[in-house]
Amino acid sequence: MKILIPFSYLFLFCFIGCQPSNDKKNSISVSFTESIHPDQLDGRLLLMLSNNDEKEPRFQINDGLNSQLIFGMNVDDMAAGENITFDDAVFGYPFSSLSDVPPGEYNVQALLHVYETFDLSTGHTVKLPMDNGEGQQWNKSPGNLYSKPFKISVTGKGVQNVEVVMDQIIPPIEEPADTEWIKHINVKSEKLSEFWGRDVYLGAHVLLPKGFNEHPEAKYPLMVFHGHFPYDFGGFRSTPPDPNMEPEYSARFNLEGYNIIQEQESYDFYKRWNEPDFPRFLIIEIQHPTPYYDDSYAVNSASQGPYGDAITYELIPEIERQFRGMGEGWSRFLYGGSTGGWEALAVQVKYPEEYNGCFAACPDPIDFRAYCLTNIYEDENAYYYQSEHKKLEVPAHRNYLGQIQSTLRQGNHLELVLGDKSRSGQQWDIWEATYSPQGNDGYPVRLWDKMTGNIDHEIAEYWKENYDLRYILERDWDKLGDNLKGKIHIYCGDMDNYYLNNAVYLMEDFLESTTEPYYGGEVTYGDRDEHCWNGDPEQPNAISRMRYNTMYVPKIMKRINESAPKGADLTSWRYK
Repeated sequence: MKILIPFSYLFLFCFIGCQPSNDKKNSISVSFTESIHPDQLDGRLLLMLSNNDEKEPRFQINDGLNSQLIFGMNVDDMAAGENITFDDAVFGYPFSSLSDVPPGEYNVQALLHVYETFDLSTGHTVKLPMDNGEGQQWNKSPGNLYSKPFKISVTGKGVQNVEVVMDQIIPPIEEPADTEWIKHINVKSEKLSEFWGRDVYLGAHVLLPKGFNEHPEAKYPLMVFHGHFPYDFGGFRSTPPDPNMEPEYSARFNLEGYNIIQEQESYDFYKRWNEPDFPRFLIIEIQHPTPYYDDSYAVNSASQGPYGDAITYELIPEIERQFRGMGEGWSRFLYGGSTGGWEALAVQVKYPEEYNGCFAACPDPIDFRAYCLTNIYEDENAYYYQSEHKKLEVPAHRNYLGQIQSTLRQGNHLELVLGDKSRSGQQWDIWEATYSPQGNDGYPVRLWDKMTGNIDHEIAEYWKENYDLRYILERDWDKLGDNLKGKIHIYCGDMDNYYLNNAVYLMEDFLESTTEPYYGGEVTYGDRDEHCWNGDPEQPNAISRMRYNTMYVPKIMKRINESAPKGADLTSWRYK
């Protein structure tokens, strides 16, 4: 039976019932002073609330259990003195709206993550945050504006008429100085400069071998230590730990005095580096931050440009020229963990003749059937398990006992607050910026809807053909196999915090089943070891993570002895 209601009554009912409730309407305005920046600015404007007084709110945002509150929006041409209002409609994390914030006292702080405009060689114009020497960290990037925290009260009726003024600017970072052992190099990349429409430089920290100046006749093999943005060459010091250093507790490793342990390990590496029987190598750590992340993932990509070619064909040859590297594929080796583990394996696969072995520890997903806990080819949704009657979220982080700290949805929603269009500078977004095709707007195409988690399987197929390392190896083994024999070494803890071991299992299944030719490398696991186990069964992660630069040397020397071409220089760099 239908009940007909006059239109005028419908309008009245809607006017009364469809209006937003005024019981809890929030309004916080943010501006910046002309004294710190007279120009109009583009960027991501962030508002943070924290009920923890230990640090500034900008240093308390994460996807773990202890995260504080953050809300974000884009601003274009924001001018000094202009008030931008955060209300209940602005998306936030872990509460999606200011209206959900519980009553209480909070420190409030605002920050503007400044964007620059890039005119790409693809014909697109995009706005992105340029790295300013900090390794793409929004909360401490030089040039970003911010306010000093102050306390506000959130009541049952919300918070209104609060004004936050950004009158601080993050200062520039001093560049590291050269030392007797460590040199720093910056090389303009013609390939990247053409892509980005401005000068782009690649950097590296170079650790010189003992006797470098005393042996001008020597040429050296090269070890490339891939990983996140390094401010300077880490884990190397020529003096013992400071005896007056106050011990600091490491919550990650549950170790008291971990800062002292780190300095001792760095000094022990220096002593090992100088021992008479230690091979003389060059070791480099590369600086290749992009506007999307603290590093480029060391491969060519549609939205970031030809970083793989720039590193392999521009940066590394220039380092070898300046520091007497051998400059041949048989003398170059790759290693690293996590991001660096994926990079080591990916670079070896994509440039099989330019490098002679990779040691990939706890690599980011190397088979997208196990993109952490998601099969991007078969699953319909990344955030929830398929179920007719339950709504169960997919975890994102666990400890070695399997206890969950965050979910995939939560981590992605935090990224969406920090920046849309893959601009958060965080993990899921950099995978998109690296693996996805470029969209019509010049930004990476989403693998899945960032709000809902629904997967775009057409984009998944693009990922598969271009960056799924297990699939690429299986597809092209007849072309790659001969050049990769003996070069692939993978290590992972079987309780990796991010479930990265699942993809390693699938890679191992393929590698161990190949017979034409057999891959001839190794895949090993650490029992109950978390991220980032790197192949040492004798030491815990807290120690082995500081020994990358020495632990693979015996394997590298074995590889050199087995594979160096006839007539290769195996002696000039073996001096005492």
